[in-house]
Amino acid sequence: MKAVCWHGKHDIRVDKVSDPEIVNPRDVIVKVALTGICGSDLHLYNGKIPTMKPGDILGHEFVGEIVELGSAVTNLQRGDRVVVPFPISCGDCWYCKQGLWSLCDNSNPNSFLLEKMYGDTGAGIYGYSHLYGGYSGGQAEYVRVPYADVGLVKILPELSYEQVLFLTDIFPTGYQAAENCSIKPGDTVAVWGCGPVGLMAMKSATQLGAANVIGIDRFPDRLEKARANCNAEVINYEQADVAETLHNLTGGRGPDACIDAVGMEAQGTGLEAAYDNVKQTLRLENERPIALRQLIRACRKGGTISIPGVYSGFVDKMPMGAVFAKGLTIKTGQTHVHRYVRHLMQLIQLGEIDTTFIITHRMALEEAPGGYRLFNEKRDGCIKIVLNPKLQAGASA
Repeated sequence: MKAVCWHGKHDIRVDKVSDPEIVNPRDVIVKVALTGICGSDLHLYNGKIPTMKPGDILGHEFVGEIVELGSAVTNLQRGDRVVVPFPISCGDCWYCKQGLWSLCDNSNPNSFLLEKMYGDTGAGIYGYSHLYGGYSGGQAEYVRVPYADVGLVKILPELSYEQVLFLTDIFPTGYQAAENCSIKPGDTVAVWGCGPVGLMAMKSATQLGAANVIGIDRFPDRLEKARANCNAEVINYEQADVAETLHNLTGGRGPDACIDAVGMEAQGTGLEAAYDNVKQTLRLENERPIALRQLIRACRKGGTISIPGVYSGFVDKMPMGAVFAKGLTIKTGQTHVHRYVRHLMQLIQLGEIDTTFIITHRMALEEAPGGYRLFNEKRDGCIKIVLNPKLQAGASA
């Protein structure tokens, strides 16, 4: 089969690889209908996540049709169209039973690697390094899905693959980020990053009762998406002081909650951004946390910082004194997709939220290397790329 494979920093290829096979009784094989390139995949593309190996199959956002089932899978059948949550969860451990699906104790066979880095482990993740289990990802024609009796969610008959694709990751991720803000009627929520997760967080914040949503970015097309599709006020951080502007927009208090939908490769201006760039380049710092510092400065006293953006290691010059003095609450972590996917699918079915507005490019699987470059460089108004294994190269939309 064809699959999108990592071969090194900025080296993505479409290779011919062996078809997946049933390994355990709870496995199924899914024929991929659509798969997305996620902003988190760019951290792999840019060489920021360790333990990647040449030939690793990428991708953790995918939907498709079941074509083969393990003997223990009795709640699904061949031909079922399914959403595949990106965290791989067993359903049996203490964390899964508490609804903390992305912290599953059993699905990561390489848990010792995360334990060495972080002191504990999390769930396995499709196509996201050997830190998270070394599982083959969904940017391929077929995928082996473990613990399928727990993880897979049937797609409602009236919904298309495109309508539900983002239930695999970015819609629940944006929703959890907004839910973590403990939004009350009348609240103002500011979101750093108007990419896919940021836009989903804005939509979700409004759904959960926020009166005002503010999007922060530097790309005009992304800011326009936030304004036009999420009814957000917007700030271009290259043209305005973010913290000062947010305080002016909120009567001097600051937002009630701030969401970091950027993560470890944030961009910025001035000496602070230059400092982070140099330290990350010299590997003296894992991340560029300029957005996170801005959130802490801007958030009102007693407010909430929600972090769906990926961080992988150590950050420098964090204003922990401000976190303490302002009494801020910080909530973060991988998304517990299983907790949200059915509810959010109902919202899509009812027409309350349409997530397809973020799609800017539809490509064939063979065009993935160019898609990664395009997405990474944010050219041609690129916000979200969807890959279709059935689409012929050159027939992109």
